[in-house]
Amino acid sequence: MNKQELLELLQKVESGDLSPQAAAGKLKMQPFEDLGYAKIDHHRGIRQGAAEVIFGLKKTPEQILGIVDSMVAHGEKTILITKMAQQAADMVGSRHKLEYNEMAQLGVVGGGDANNAAGNIVVVSGGTSDMPVAEEAALTAEALGSRVSRIYDAGVAGLHRLLSYAETLAQARVVIAVAGMEGALASVVGGLVDCPIIAVPTSVGYGASFGGVAALLSMLNSCSSGVSVVNIDNGFGAGFLANRINHMGDAK
Repeated sequence: MNKQELLELLQKVESGDLSPQAAAGKLKMQPFEDLGYAKIDHHRGIRQGAAEVIFGLKKTPEQILGIVDSMVAHGEKTILITKMAQQAADMVGSRHKLEYNEMAQLGVVGGGDANNAAGNIVVVSGGTSDMPVAEEAALTAEALGSRVSRIYDAGVAGLHRLLSYAETLAQARVVIAVAGMEGALASVVGGLVDCPIIAVPTSVGYGASFGGVAALLSMLNSCSSGVSVVNIDNGFGAGFLANRINHMGDAK
């Protein structure tokens, strides 16, 4: 149940279309439901504006399906599943409407929220190898109701590629910069735009990149103002945060 659905429920009680007892029945499983292997937070949408997201890694297909079944039964319209394997996607898709992106390992049950943000999010990746993380960020933001533009393989080794998108970058409300190796992309983008930059270090790179630690430290030490950093390979976290920023206030 989200905030709007809760308000509609209370309005029905106020108008007399629904008895307090019936309303209480709809809320009796709140704020969470215990499935034994998972405690599902059905009040997440009321508190945070978006339903609980299922982290699929290390969960069995059966567990993921059970959580989805419960969330759908409680009226969730959009359910995100991150780090979702193909086997789990096949099982969930056999019972529910599922959009699954194998590269990003991201599944969306029920279709995404309508695009109701005035601003635009731009996702930039340093290289093609960073696309799985970049797509996780982009698809997350789109599922939550944001419009997203993509600029892929535009790293600092060929800076002219990035500069050719200067107009697109200038119109962004938020930019997500996704890069491995030395992670310099976030600093370069930060010097070109006046909006928040969310930097995502990836584990892409040779041995001295230390599985993304080099990019993480580079982004944390950025000399460009307005750059914040999420964890290594955390495309979902970047997309979620960018969507939240994108829904604040009016467009530029």
